[in-house]
Amino acid sequence: MRYVSTDKAPRAIGPYSQAVVVGKTMFVSGQIPLDPETGQMVEGGIEEKTMRVLENLKAILEAGGFTLRDVVKVTIFVTDMSNFSKVNEVYSRYFTDHKPARSFVAVAKLPRDAEIEIEAIAMKDEEGA
Repeated sequence: MRYVSTDKAPRAIGPYSQAVVVGKTMFVSGQIPLDPETGQMVEGGIEEKTMRVLENLKAILEAGGFTLRDVVKVTIFVTDMSNFSKVNEVYSRYFTDHKPARSFVAVAKLPRDAEIEIEAIAMKDEEGA
């Protein structure tokens, strides 16, 4: 087991790791729309916030030797289900022909009053690609 950390994504805001790799599997902690340089929530609508979250997720994956194409499961948490189509529009730019399994869940509240949080599980195939 190894822990993954990168300054290209926000530091963990609690007692957890950005990600953990066990064998050929990477578990990425939920990411909220924090700017990794300032540690502050990004400005804008749900589209900009979703993009920031996915960029954070991508940076953590890359720091661990994985890519978005290795992602097999995504869980999206939102505080407003009416943002479903807007989040999907941005999400589809990151996951084009590769479509991992996914859950999309409405919750009452997220850390730092974020509107969206995304976590992921990535796995290398038998050849390690």
